Amino acid sequence: MNVVTKTITLGDGREITIETGKLAKQADGSVMVRMGNTMLLATVCAAKDAVPGTDFMPLSVDYKEKFAANGRFPGGFTRREGRASDYEILVSRLVDRALRPLFPDDFHAETFVNVTLYSSDGVDMPDALAGLAASAALAVSDIPFNGPISEVRVARINGEFVVNPTFEQLTKADMEIIVAATLDNIMMVEGEMKEVSEDDLLNAMKVAHEAIKVHCQAQLDLMEAAGKSVKRTYCHEENDEDLKKDIWAKTYDKAFALATSCNTDKHSRSENFEAVKAEYIAGLEPEVAAEKKGLISKYYHDVEKEAMRRSILDEGKRLDGRKTTEIRPIWSEVDYLPGTHGSAVFTRGETQSLTSVTLGTKSDEKLIDEALVQGKERFLLHYNFPPFSTGEARASRGTGRREIGHGNLAYRALKPMLPDNYPYVVRIISDILESNGSSSMATVCAGTLALMDAGVQIKKPVTGIAMGLISENKGKNFAVLSDILGDEDHLGDMDFKVTGTVDGITATQMDIKVDGLSYEILETALRQAKEGRLHIMGKILETLSEPRADLKPHAPRIVAMMIPKEMIGAVIGPGGKIIQAMQAETGATISIEEVGEQGRVEIAANNKTAIDAAIARIKGIVSIPEIGETYPSKVKSVMPYGAFVEFMPGKEGLLHISEIDWKRIETMDQAGIKEGDMIDVKLLDVDQKTGKYKLSRKALMPRPPKE
Repeated sequence: MNVVTKTITLGDGREITIETGKLAKQADGSVMVRMGNTMLLATVCAAKDAVPGTDFMPLSVDYKEKFAANGRFPGGFTRREGRASDYEILVSRLVDRALRPLFPDDFHAETFVNVTLYSSDGVDMPDALAGLAASAALAVSDIPFNGPISEVRVARINGEFVVNPTFEQLTKADMEIIVAATLDNIMMVEGEMKEVSEDDLLNAMKVAHEAIKVHCQAQLDLMEAAGKSVKRTYCHEENDEDLKKDIWAKTYDKAFALATSCNTDKHSRSENFEAVKAEYIAGLEPEVAAEKKGLISKYYHDVEKEAMRRSILDEGKRLDGRKTTEIRPIWSEVDYLPGTHGSAVFTRGETQSLTSVTLGTKSDEKLIDEALVQGKERFLLHYNFPPFSTGEARASRGTGRREIGHGNLAYRALKPMLPDNYPYVVRIISDILESNGSSSMATVCAGTLALMDAGVQIKKPVTGIAMGLISENKGKNFAVLSDILGDEDHLGDMDFKVTGTVDGITATQMDIKVDGLSYEILETALRQAKEGRLHIMGKILETLSEPRADLKPHAPRIVAMMIPKEMIGAVIGPGGKIIQAMQAETGATISIEEVGEQGRVEIAANNKTAIDAAIARIKGIVSIPEIGETYPSKVKSVMPYGAFVEFMPGKEGLLHISEIDWKRIETMDQAGIKEGDMIDVKLLDVDQKTGKYKLSRKALMPRPPKE
């Protein structure tokens, strides 16, 4: 057994070890990555040949966490791991986005990357190690790959950047990003932050890249030591150079003319480009056209791409005629859906989001039960991308990975702006009704408007924009594009999404498809993005300038209050008797939970009267009766020896017949007190042994003079 191990030492003295040759040796490549007690096994397998007709990279990346890694049982009836959680899907996407651009363009064999968390003590965060593990598995395989890469998380804590912080450290951060890069270039960025500047984001990326360079060198050393420097040979494409030259000669000028024609309609542009290809095919012999169908589409795609790029770089013309910094026309509307608690339509060019907001109570919280994280989530954002949004005639088959990823970006953009200690559970639903570029950013804008329409007192409005890039000669000649179209994303070199308020960035996501992206280009993109964000901000504020002063009439009313922890039992009562009675009497829904050393009480109802009544009852229970105080009281029952009265919510005492009046009363009939009467009583004393209250009515009356 030839076991090879390499060690990476972080700046704070922690170590990451990469081991190969011990486990999963039948995979094309496998490594165990360990940091502290966190251990991830990464394996990679690739088919020897491509499926005939495949002209793309069929890569699958799966990240899974074993509950046993943290000594836990999975939930559910079967008590075993099931479908991937949203978190696992998001980590899988982070790794996929970093790896995919680095496989050779003509390598089309099915490739499967699996990263599994097998051990953790809940200290170090495994998601930041997944990219390193996947790349190291590729490094020790014979699969062609233009890496290595690695991923790290960078967080800013008390003004200092920390690489791969622990779970605990991350709770103190005001920004955190995950960056993927090769030795030379940044490939992917994703993260959230609390209104940071563009310079702060760039500096965090630079810190991340310096750490990644060390990871990449360790993988190169590992690959050399494992004897895997030579990769497999393959031949996954058949080419026809004569056909390629013929297509370029007969279609490029026509495609370039279309690219510079400034057609603003997506579908007519597509039809016009397809017409050029159809015209070329019509000039071929039917047998040749049928035989070369796949190659014709491939070569003509390259023609379209080059025409679009040359139109921008040489002519300064985008497909729809805009300048590089120009934003498409925007219109928006709020309160469009009367049955929701808040709604908005946001349309930018041919991208449109119809978004709604629902306000709920504690019972609507999302339960989180993952291998390393358990808890509850009070803010939900769901992004839906139905096929009709792009004119596709196909069925919708549930939520895909892309939808989860785009929704998560919008979630991270808006979450920092929710009010602190907000009593409502908030759900945003964004349905993309039209799509031609950056629908996730439309979700952010529509989400802001819908929240304000719902009366949620957000701290500041948030907008977002997607930036693109066309570059050549290692970035020496480039154009940064604001508010990119779908084709500019597909045919361009970068998709850089930035969200934020007027005061700073709240979230970002970037994918880069080329080598040689300099920090100069990134800085240009960020500055241009800020101008675009502020322009969009002005447009949405024309529709609704600030949150509505109150909730919609049909929205639930919720008030949160804190009580001493030791009083939780008193509010609930034996078997829930007291809290159930309060709910029945007031009509409010009351829930209680421990929060640190206090109890958090949420009171929900459809009217203020019910909430006020419940608050008064709870305050009465948690208040401590004071000797000498006077209390308005309700007679609960009348006995021969006196009356039992409730002088505070949940607190009763005996008003003895001798304490009703200064004059002697022989029977309770003479007292004139009956059940349900309201009388004032004074608390004279509390028996320290029994806790019984001594009450008096006569103490509030003038004492008659002695005869």
